[in-house]
Amino acid sequence: MKQNPAQALRSTGVRVTRQREALLKVLVESEDHPDAAELHRRARTLDDSLSLATVYRTLSVLEREGVVLRLALENGGARYEVADAPHHDHIVDLDSGQITEFRSEKIEQLQREIAAELGYEIVHHRMELYCRKRS
Repeated sequence: MKQNPAQALRSTGVRVTRQREALLKVLVESEDHPDAAELHRRARTLDDSLSLATVYRTLSVLEREGVVLRLALENGGARYEVADAPHHDHIVDLDSGQITEFRSEKIEQLQREIAAELGYEIVHHRMELYCRKRS
């Protein structure tokens, strides 16, 4: 990680409260992509004064400041991850909701080629594949 999320947030001028610190700690330590309710459950073990409303407000601030990424899934749910992880894409299992991160240099190269052929240079992209396990 280039800079810890609390430092990144401070550098934007946003105050880092005890509750925001707890939520950031949970996000940094997450090996999955939790939703707001799960983040709330985990963060309350660090600060039991944390309300679900505070989690939603804080996630909004963290997303606006570029500290976390919100994965807006087709089923209407949102999951979160720290923003400064190396670039990767996601496979979303439609049956279990599990999110798997992957990186494919072949896909990255093909995207650059397609963009260049159309006269563009990629600035940013996200790819989410919605899948079901084969039987």
